[in-house]
Amino acid sequence: MRVAILWHLHQPIYRKPGTREYVLPWVNFHLKNYHQMIRIAEETGYPCTLNLVPCLLEQIRDYTDGLAVDPVQTALEKPAESLSEKELRLLQPFAPEEKTAAGIQRTALRAFLSPVDPLPESREGLLEKQRTVARELLPNFGRAARTGRIELTVTPYYHPLTPLLCDLDAAAGHVLPKESFRHPEDARVHLTAARAYFDGVFGFRPAGLWPSEGGISKAVARIAAEAGFPFAVTDESVLWKSLDVEPDADLLRTPYRAEGLPVFFRDRGLSDMIGFEYNRWDPPAAAADLVRRIAERRDDDPDDSLILALDGENPWGGYAENGVPFLREFYERMLRTEGIEPAFFGDILKARRTKLPEINLASGTWLGSFSKWIGDPAKNEGWNILSRARAACGPLEEILIAEGSDWFWWRGEGHPEFQDLFHAYIAAAYRAKGLPVPAQVRPGKAIA
Repeated sequence: MRVAILWHLHQPIYRKPGTREYVLPWVNFHLKNYHQMIRIAEETGYPCTLNLVPCLLEQIRDYTDGLAVDPVQTALEKPAESLSEKELRLLQPFAPEEKTAAGIQRTALRAFLSPVDPLPESREGLLEKQRTVARELLPNFGRAARTGRIELTVTPYYHPLTPLLCDLDAAAGHVLPKESFRHPEDARVHLTAARAYFDGVFGFRPAGLWPSEGGISKAVARIAAEAGFPFAVTDESVLWKSLDVEPDADLLRTPYRAEGLPVFFRDRGLSDMIGFEYNRWDPPAAAADLVRRIAERRDDDPDDSLILALDGENPWGGYAENGVPFLREFYERMLRTEGIEPAFFGDILKARRTKLPEINLASGTWLGSFSKWIGDPAKNEGWNILSRARAACGPLEEILIAEGSDWFWWRGEGHPEFQDLFHAYIAAAYRAKGLPVPAQVRPGKAIA
């Protein structure tokens, strides 16, 4: 049985419109995770798939090219004795147990680096290590993919929920916004721009597509197939709706074809064990349990496959040593387990001896429904604001950024920076067209 695993690497746009000023430090913070995912795959020889979002790649370049203006990074680089109270407050969440300025800064700096490598002792050494990781990251992605050590896939450019861009009615069953939104042409722009930008960075095309949030529909599949994507990956819940059946793991043993696009469906249970459960386990025990569960699904048919797909950044903060021992043990056990062949998605398609079954693709996401992005008053208000701005301004870059899924995920969830950034890009679109900014579009303190 061939087993493919996709790690999704993503951060939304954190820059203020028209600047390189960063409101939040999370791209910089997660550079360590992107680095460790390549390192562990290479050192173990495990063939995994890393999914990259173009708006993440843009921002990585800001940091590697020295263009990012990030107050957290500034505080990491300043002499500890000259840190202001405000700067210490920025660093304290990364060093909650420390009391002195030097202790806070040094511990925070270590938090920005992965234990996949031995860490220098000195502050200067830690800063140089951070710069080296950033500088080498994109070249390492490209080199590892070109040498066949990893497979690289991509996501629509600014991480929009493409089914909802094509038609908000894809979320039928939820309470929909008053304003309609139906712009499949925007979904096409995000997809074609993603492939072009990826090609510009790495010099080759992405192997396939993880649609933002696993969000897919007939319209999205059709556009992706027309744009030349070899395959897409989404959640098993979409398959159950498409086939109108109860969950059945045996039905996950094959990819399917929808609207001309090969589509893989992930095993949600196993993926979620990595994302949300195994962080509470001893790493070797967790890895052994996961491989045991995967082995229980193997069969003698060489066409059989099993798909895991999940966030490749956020889980590791809950694991011992940032997930490094777990990942090493998991990969090594998988490689030596009889009857399991770790594989790339492209290899699974090439090796199949039978035609892919055709399905009537339903709409859905990695969560199944669209409830994290639409349906409650706060999220629907965001869609109404976006709909009116799109009608008034057209598909400006600021509008494409505002179409990102993260603004709707966090809207009404107590994270004002996301709402402030969303409103700032909407306001910037109106200004770019010489139009008055509506009163309900109010960028807040984060953009001041």
